[in-house]
Amino acid sequence: MGDRSLIDLPKVNRRRLLKASGAVGGALTMPYFFTRRGSAQAKKLSFWQFYSPNSSGTGVATQDQWFQDTVKAWNDQNETQVELVFTPVADYLNGSKLQTAFASGEGPDIFIISPGDFLRYANGGVLQDLTPHMDQAAIDDFYEGVIASRMVDNKVYALPMEVEPMAMYYSVEAFDSAGLTEADVPTTWEQLLAVAEKLTTDERFGVLFETIPGYYQNFTWYPFMWQGGGDFVAEDGKTSKMREPGSVAALKLWQDAVNKGIAPREVLGNGGGDIGANLVSGYCAMQNVGIWALSDLKVNNPDFKYGVFKLPLPDGGTYTTDLGGWAFCANSKGQDPETAAKFCVWALGSTAADSVQRVADWCTSAKSDMPPRKSVLENDAAKAAYAEGGLKVFAEQILPGGRAEPRLPPEVYKAVSDAIQATQLGGSDPVKAADTAATQIETFLATYKGVPIL
Repeated sequence: MGDRSLIDLPKVNRRRLLKASGAVGGALTMPYFFTRRGSAQAKKLSFWQFYSPNSSGTGVATQDQWFQDTVKAWNDQNETQVELVFTPVADYLNGSKLQTAFASGEGPDIFIISPGDFLRYANGGVLQDLTPHMDQAAIDDFYEGVIASRMVDNKVYALPMEVEPMAMYYSVEAFDSAGLTEADVPTTWEQLLAVAEKLTTDERFGVLFETIPGYYQNFTWYPFMWQGGGDFVAEDGKTSKMREPGSVAALKLWQDAVNKGIAPREVLGNGGGDIGANLVSGYCAMQNVGIWALSDLKVNNPDFKYGVFKLPLPDGGTYTTDLGGWAFCANSKGQDPETAAKFCVWALGSTAADSVQRVADWCTSAKSDMPPRKSVLENDAAKAAYAEGGLKVFAEQILPGGRAEPRLPPEVYKAVSDAIQATQLGGSDPVKAADTAATQIETFLATYKGVPIL
């Protein structure tokens, strides 16, 4: 396909690879978790995730089926079996079940993590090196900006299954009822608040941002901060840019939306990423959510009419979005780390045709995502998928200018999260909240010796 935005996924800005003092390799032995290595003779490896087997009716059936098909294909070929263990998405994203399991030595053999939480497990020494099971050609097939946040010292510790840009979705019915058209789709923050006010009724909020504290909320807020020049850490790796006007303005935007009564203090369903419970239900008219919502709408609400648009900009701001995505990884202290690693590579990181096809199917059929691997675009069906509909909008309009989701130590993430919560829902002054966060981050960075922040 000739679309340059797909081929040139954003690369890592090496100046953002913040070199921490001390040996990086030694960080993997930091005592974040107390785990145990079990017998290599294990016959069943547990695979924790929030997709399958899902009988709750809250997920997307095609995604559930993809996981079941993937595991069945492995189990049909291997003596050591893999067993899917479902955890509700709200618990997986915002709960402590995964961390608690690792701390007690009962972590899963295989699990999925986002870049935002990568350093918790990398610094805890519980990620198995996947590199010995991969061909260099397979490593090179992943876009640099996608795989870099899952690597330490040129070793791969997690394999991405997707790339997920953030955008804004709106209800066509809500726009129609307010006398608005496609021409009224906001392109600036000022317009976003004004349009949201017109869309707000006694029964509906005009716009919705995530309100539940966690890695996902941070992920959805970062682009607003970046657009105005703010950041959590400066390029020197020691100071924070949370005090910058761009960071303060992003905090104030979300606060203003709540204070004006045009954005809710609580989100429905599984949170701000659940488009069915919020936008489709009529709870809001515009929702800040990612590319995955396309498949949710297609499978669960095929008759719902909606539009998608790029994140609006502050005055003088530069467009960006956040490129997230989940990845398979293996527990180095589990029952059989080698086989768990082989499963991850077999599933997503092999040069074999079925591995590439599996990624293509996930990104274009089971779910709706941008591909993490270049070879996916050689697939005729995948090319066709990115040439039409919502995937075309994301590929051509939303993805370009995106920035990879950062990997942060829990201490840095928490300082940013506290600032968002204090301003969005707590009524704190954005300037003071940003300064508090910056001070906390700088205090932590002064002695941080773990895996580099990226």
